Amino acid sequence: MNLFKSISQLRSLLQTIDIEAVAKLSQKVDLNKLMGIVSKMSEDDLGKMLKFMQAGSGKKKAPPVVNGDFYELASTLTPEEREIQLKVREFMETEIKPIANYYWNNAQFPKHIVPLMAKLDICGLTYQGYGCAGRSALLEGFIAMEMARIDSSISTFFGVHSGLAMGSIYLCGSEQQKQQWLPVMQRMELIGAFGLTEPEVGSGAAGGLTTTCKREGDEWVINGQKKWIGNATFSDITIIWARDLADNQVKGFIVRKENPGFKAEKMEDKMALRTVQNALITLTDCRVPEADRLQNANSFKDTANVLRMTRAGVAWQAVGCGRGAYELALKYTMERKQFGRPIAGFQLVQDLLVTMLGDLTAMQTMVYRLSQLQDAGDLADEHASLAKVFCTLRMRSIVDHARELFGGNGILLEYDIARFVADAEAIYSYEGTKEINSLIVGRAITGESAFV
Repeated sequence: MNLFKSISQLRSLLQTIDIEAVAKLSQKVDLNKLMGIVSKMSEDDLGKMLKFMQAGSGKKKAPPVVNGDFYELASTLTPEEREIQLKVREFMETEIKPIANYYWNNAQFPKHIVPLMAKLDICGLTYQGYGCAGRSALLEGFIAMEMARIDSSISTFFGVHSGLAMGSIYLCGSEQQKQQWLPVMQRMELIGAFGLTEPEVGSGAAGGLTTTCKREGDEWVINGQKKWIGNATFSDITIIWARDLADNQVKGFIVRKENPGFKAEKMEDKMALRTVQNALITLTDCRVPEADRLQNANSFKDTANVLRMTRAGVAWQAVGCGRGAYELALKYTMERKQFGRPIAGFQLVQDLLVTMLGDLTAMQTMVYRLSQLQDAGDLADEHASLAKVFCTLRMRSIVDHARELFGGNGILLEYDIARFVADAEAIYSYEGTKEINSLIVGRAITGESAFV
């Protein structure tokens, strides 16, 4: 070993030592003997010791900020859009997160949040006129993601009201109906629901609705049942889709909760989206005036236009659920210690985290492009369906890995992740199952329909 070099290294090493600590150490250790050992160390060993001492003497390095937007897609929003996104995030963090587990566990909906949410002024965000902001589908997607990042139930409640119910009126209603209903729904003074799925008819709604409607003078008589109808236990209006006995075409109706023959019963014992109030609706000679029939809903193709729009939102919702689970897991691994160190420093943990982040980033970039297509007016059924299939599959994988990283704590509601795991199952199924959406994409890419 070069003597001068070793002395220089030793001097640098001694500069890192706390003299008072050395004095205390001398009471327990023979320093002459210790220096003798140091003098016999190799250059490599002495260098390693120096690095160790210097690393230990500095301030503890702050952990990275937990951020699921790894490619910083939010930075592409305009300053005004970014302000709206962060306003929604603050609302979800301060108003929803503290109460989410309580209402989920008790299968209740926090109705007190409706006027608070109304102040955000985000209902019908992409619609033009009628008190709506006319903003981009991209911003609407980010908002869906922000909501599901904290609570998928609240995101679902909002999506049903703002997307499915308001969207049905916006796309299929007459000008008079739009003027009558959309402004008050935008202010959340009236809450809407959307009734398409039936007890025996889910994916086959295009041609197999059993709920029927028949015109009698200036009224329509509706008979049948609807199942899994979110918000319907307390909504002011529900959009009901029924098959016209006269022409066998699907038509839509704005059904008020006070309409004779309309009954909504809460569905109990759900394992997912427990905060959402799903109802079994029974329509028994339910009479609806012609003025409340959606004037531009004349076939299932019109219903499909609504579903195409909202299916893109469900893909964003899946991103939010996945992001929330990833961020919870990442934060947990930084705080949870085993063997004297955070588990975030273990190789297998980091491998799972990177797998989750890769899936999440792929989902984010896919829905980002999906919203660009929507804003350009180029969104097709197969675009929305592919995003719904891929994002919900990857979401399930992310929440599964997140639950794994929490260990036994992952099944305790207090750690939140159990709620994400359960809610992911509902998001995976609604707005078209994986199989149905796959067939929509398959038909587009092959030119052959495999529907039976």
